[in-house]
Amino acid sequence: MFFTYKIIFSSTLFMGTMMAISSFSWLGIWMGLEINLLSFIPLISTKNNSLSSESSIKYFLIQALASSVFLFLLIIMMMKTKMLTDLFYYNKTIIMMMNSAILLKLGAAPFHFWFPEIMEGLNWSNSMILLTWQKIAPMIIISYLMKNSMFIAMIIILSTFIGSIGGLNQINLQKIMTYSSINHMGWMISAFLINNYMWMMYFSIYSFISLTIMLMFKKFNLFLMKQIFMMMNKNYLIKFFIMLNFLSLGGLPPFFGFLPKWLIIQNLSTNNFFIVMFMIMMTLITLFFYLRITYSSMMIYNMELNFNILMNKFYNNKMMINFLTFISINGLILYSLFINFY
Repeated sequence: MFFTYKIIFSSTLFMGTMMAISSFSWLGIWMGLEINLLSFIPLISTKNNSLSSESSIKYFLIQALASSVFLFLLIIMMMKTKMLTDLFYYNKTIIMMMNSAILLKLGAAPFHFWFPEIMEGLNWSNSMILLTWQKIAPMIIISYLMKNSMFIAMIIILSTFIGSIGGLNQINLQKIMTYSSINHMGWMISAFLINNYMWMMYFSIYSFISLTIMLMFKKFNLFLMKQIFMMMNKNYLIKFFIMLNFLSLGGLPPFFGFLPKWLIIQNLSTNNFFIVMFMIMMTLITLFFYLRITYSSMMIYNMELNFNILMNKFYNNKMMINFLTFISINGLILYSLFINFY
């Protein structure tokens, strides 16, 4: 019974997102967002966990508020244009308010206040969905509404700033991943300034690396920084893998996460130099708190490492995590070889 309802709601979750991003009508987009919301609530709510129940109620209230504002603005637009298929009635205030409603659903700064609190009450499986799949539909809608360049530039700057500063004083790994996600949202929105394909590549690589990290956290049941410190006596290589994946997520060359940031910097540096420099500086702060986790965990309870022990640990761990980590670390090199080959 438990497995059946998971499959049903996961299917409608997928269907809601597909409906939202493929609809020709704004009302169809709203319906897709609502189906997605009502499918995700049962997935994150469990009987025996009061934190997940609290998170599901908070998530529902925030998303319902954003959807109500979005529908209200659609009705105003329909009253002016008599149709819901396009933004013929171009009004800066209405477009900015529609952007704000979608950014609230997305959890981007400065509408991020609900995001860390809800993430803290979820398990890692639901966190994976919230940090990856649930971003697709709002991000696509943001690409439709990018009419006010000043407002979008402000959102990019605030998201990268709050995402980097907010993660500095966190000890909860879910909150660290949340603020990292807020920082990456700024980069993803800036990718829309280039084209949609750039966003697709950035989102795919971000999702891949985030899922790799969260799979390791889920496998070893890690929720706090001190739990990573205590892994030293048991899992040398997994701790090393977490460190490398964090560096890849931060966009440090030569890891895979550097590729989309490299392309965005290259394409935006001519027209938006100030924004690009600010995003790079904020990324350095995110790299600082990634390094603080990894450096401290490698130094605390330090032991003399034996290469044979490391290799035994490597073969005894799950092959899926080893493969995903290999791609995350060497993806940039593999991508370069693939481009040169073709």
